[in-house]
Amino acid sequence: MNKPSVVVIGAGIVGAASALWLRRKGLDVTLIDKNTPGHGASFGNGGILARCSVVPVTGPGLMAKAPGYLLNRNFPLFMRWRHLPRLLPWLARYMANANAKDTTRISHGLNALLGDSVDQHLALSAGTPAAKWVKTSDYSYVYRDRAAFEADRFAWDLRRDAGFEPEIVEGAEVRAREPILGQDAGLLAVNKDHGYVTDPANYVQDLVQVFEEMGGKRVQAEVKDFTYTGDKITAVETDQGAFPCTHTVLAAGVWSKPLMQKLGVQVPLEAERGYHILFKGPSQTPNAPMMLAEGKFVATPMAAGLRCAGVVEFGGLSETKSRAPLDLLRKSVRRMFPGLTAESEKEWLGFRPAPTDSLPLVGEIRGSGVFTAFGHHHIGLTGGPKTGRLIADLIGGDTPNADLSPFDPMRFTKRA
Repeated sequence: MNKPSVVVIGAGIVGAASALWLRRKGLDVTLIDKNTPGHGASFGNGGILARCSVVPVTGPGLMAKAPGYLLNRNFPLFMRWRHLPRLLPWLARYMANANAKDTTRISHGLNALLGDSVDQHLALSAGTPAAKWVKTSDYSYVYRDRAAFEADRFAWDLRRDAGFEPEIVEGAEVRAREPILGQDAGLLAVNKDHGYVTDPANYVQDLVQVFEEMGGKRVQAEVKDFTYTGDKITAVETDQGAFPCTHTVLAAGVWSKPLMQKLGVQVPLEAERGYHILFKGPSQTPNAPMMLAEGKFVATPMAAGLRCAGVVEFGGLSETKSRAPLDLLRKSVRRMFPGLTAESEKEWLGFRPAPTDSLPLVGEIRGSGVFTAFGHHHIGLTGGPKTGRLIADLIGGDTPNADLSPFDPMRFTKRA
């Protein structure tokens, strides 16, 4: 049997991890992306290795609350209303998961992918220049008071079921731990053994550089189509020509959806527009990354400054930023960090790939040699290295030590 030759489509964290683990197995690997490595969501994420992020957005009660959220200018959920008709079929399937049974099912799937994510990042980057960007740390959820924390009981029960029991810090000790916080912060739920990446873009670029130094090939090109012989993939077609292969890994984030359509598979996936503001030269930073529960944003100390990331907007793939989400994010940051000043601020907009069930697509399509590795929604950075390792095991002929059934790329077709 000939050794597999693999084309990996997408040079974000998932594609970079897939390519590097495949190359470490000695396979012939070509990494293709129309942009530079670490572009898109892998550039602009919150940087947190959030092992405990096992709770999807679609929790019980969301159906009743969502209209009020959308109409509340102080809640971090926004809609470009002209996009709503196109969004409705996806939204109906998404909201169908907003119940206790499905939320618990999704949570178990997420935990299988995220539970050892810090170790996965350390293993991926060990002995390489990329290792300097990975830090271990606590990760705190910040609440106004005990009542607000208790109101989040369902989510914490899911996290406890996944093995995460937080340390609770209240009162004056909150500001002793994190002096950047103002009086609106009355309780910290501190999760141990987490981590963060201090420069996600450079981290991915360093991983890709390691891949190239190991003999991997990187090509900047736009993928247009696929060539099959019988029911097997034989080439990836790009604007720079065809790249023959025996296997393909589709790790292009939200841009994987139209490529799946070319493969004859419809995936209910939408672009969730995410924002961040980088405060350069900040007067203060948190001692460790934190999730501000009231403002629904994360704050992470990074090499370039303090990155505050959050806010959800539905409105397609337009590169035009909406002012309301950024204004609310800035307002929330000022309220939670009242003493913060900065030399400058830089805004960013990117697109998270959001499947209707909040679980990524990881696996092979119909024995074709095409493997999916996309749809990570809010947990792409956290779950990228393990996803890449699972894909490398599947293609390399090793049996992954994980149940991949929750991530079956054909699951939506089966339900249709």
